[in-house]
Amino acid sequence: MRNASLMVKVWAVVSQCCRLSMALLRRMINNLMNRVLMGTVPCEKMASDLVSSCRRKLVVGLGNPGMSGSRHSVGMAVLAALALRLGVADQWRSDRQVSGEVIVSDYQDTQLVLLRPKLLMNINGVSVAKAASKFSIHPEHIILVHDELDKPLGKLGIKHGGSARGHNGVRSCVDCLHTDIMPRLRIGIGRPSGKTSVERHVLGRFSKEEQNILSSVLEQSVDLLLTQLTETQLHKSPPGGRRAAGGSKEKPPPAREPAEGQTQN
Repeated sequence: MRNASLMVKVWAVVSQCCRLSMALLRRMINNLMNRVLMGTVPCEKMASDLVSSCRRKLVVGLGNPGMSGSRHSVGMAVLAALALRLGVADQWRSDRQVSGEVIVSDYQDTQLVLLRPKLLMNINGVSVAKAASKFSIHPEHIILVHDELDKPLGKLGIKHGGSARGHNGVRSCVDCLHTDIMPRLRIGIGRPSGKTSVERHVLGRFSKEEQNILSSVLEQSVDLLLTQLTETQLHKSPPGGRRAAGGSKEKPPPAREPAEGQTQN
């Protein structure tokens, strides 16, 4: 019995090590792909004298191309709702220089660049970094919209920089932009119930009941985005975020942390 118990413990340790090794291997492969793809297409920069860089914002809907209806790509659904609100839903165009679909529009005195990456979620950051370079947009003026497992469906909130919290798309953006100061709009999708794996849950589509909640979430997400885009706070480095390499070391003034928005329970 002791030998059997020991074998079980040994097997558990070995299994855990294998899982950690596979996770590390996937991370290394993603980093390699980020570096390779970042050097494939040179981006012709947009004329900086046309629009002041502080008046130009990049809003990115993270997700997987061709899977716009999945939970993992809910960020793309928010961007579609934003484009509809701005009256530019029919203006999406493919841009090979940024490996994504782009809309350039104006909202009040701000020029908005909407981006839907056409790369897999794990390397979305390549598309974001290329768009930031082409349109001369600093990382603190980039808002990432993505799904959040640790929030139930119907909840959403703004996070001002910080770690990726296990989200591969955000991690790719942090790696490619060399900073984690980008604000994020996190859309709750909840964790899977029963024996459903996380991977199957996030790649799955919303049920009919969930879609009823989602419609309200999309409306409130757009409201929150437009509010954030016009606040001067977006121009500052958020608390806890690391500055990009080569940036000024001057300590930024403290930023007010807004309360998280939420939809119907």
